[in-house]
Amino acid sequence: MVHDIQETYRVEAPEQALVLLNPLRGEIAARLVEPASAAEVARMLGETPQRINYHLKALEKVGLVRRTGTRQVRNLVEVLYQAVAKTFVLAEALSMKPETLQKLKDQGALAHLIRTAERVKQDALLLMERSDAAEQVPSAALELQVPLGDETQRAAFIEEYVAAVQAIVRKYAAAGSTGDKEKILYQAVLTVYPKPDAGE
Repeated sequence: MVHDIQETYRVEAPEQALVLLNPLRGEIAARLVEPASAAEVARMLGETPQRINYHLKALEKVGLVRRTGTRQVRNLVEVLYQAVAKTFVLAEALSMKPETLQKLKDQGALAHLIRTAERVKQDALLLMERSDAAEQVPSAALELQVPLGDETQRAAFIEEYVAAVQAIVRKYAAAGSTGDKEKILYQAVLTVYPKPDAGE
């Protein structure tokens, strides 16, 4: 049984935030936009069902995932789980140490980056199928590397980067709102993350 899930869930309880401190649990929640069993999530993540089931219990206990039903698989009955939301946002009011909050936010951002990359991959595969069918599919990709010295410089770069892109989007959104011609919606994805070392 598929339940309607929220687009975004605001994490305000410290016990929920502490559960999400584990990166694997955040990744499990990200995979449960649609109902799935522990065995299915384990195959997605290359983990054992026993380990995934342990973390699912922790997520369920604090209300971040819920059981949506069961199904018979050979001689076994699998429990299906689904996340309560597509994304989780940490509330600023959480009474936790600043370094713990920052760590949670960093992990949440990385989980969102993974989900975004997967969506881009899925969209690209669908568009390639259309391209193979002789349909013209205009698209573009830009990859750059920017040396940033410290946290202050990184934050300033991201702020200016986002503001510049938002200004461009507003410009073309306003231009696209005029006229009767049907507009094509384009997906723009912006990511910023530290480049891992080649040996990692």
